[in-house]
Amino acid sequence: MRYLTEAFTAGALKRGRPVAQFLGPVGTPGRIGVSYVEVRPAKASYEVYVHVVEDVGHERFFDLVEFPPFDADKDEEEFGRLVATAEDPSNALVTAEEATGAVPGRWVNESMVQDEFADFVRAGRPADQSPDGHPWPSRGARG
Repeated sequence: MRYLTEAFTAGALKRGRPVAQFLGPVGTPGRIGVSYVEVRPAKASYEVYVHVVEDVGHERFFDLVEFPPFDADKDEEEFGRLVATAEDPSNALVTAEEATGAVPGRWVNESMVQDEFADFVRAGRPADQSPDGHPWPSRGARG
């Protein structure tokens, strides 16, 4: 089972493990990128990061953390844009969902987000919905 239940998502964060969600394609046909949201534990809070990267993946290269930033002109500390912080895991997830269009029930362990991207590539990079038919979040919410 790839997707975490709500309890497992919060539990992973409480144990110090980040969770992520692939948000789909961004950009234009001439310049394509992808985005994903990450919630990671910090010292006394939980941080929500949005990552927007160039889509340089192919059938054998899916490691999103190795992709270059989509907007190289922006100075992004620690690779990604901090969009929110929260004091507990549940609030962090709700905040991430509100800020990015992420949806409950589609969170994965951080290392699994590249598998979500791999499915996207294998499905021909569908612009309107995920490979399993779930609509992508609205473009405006993904920064």
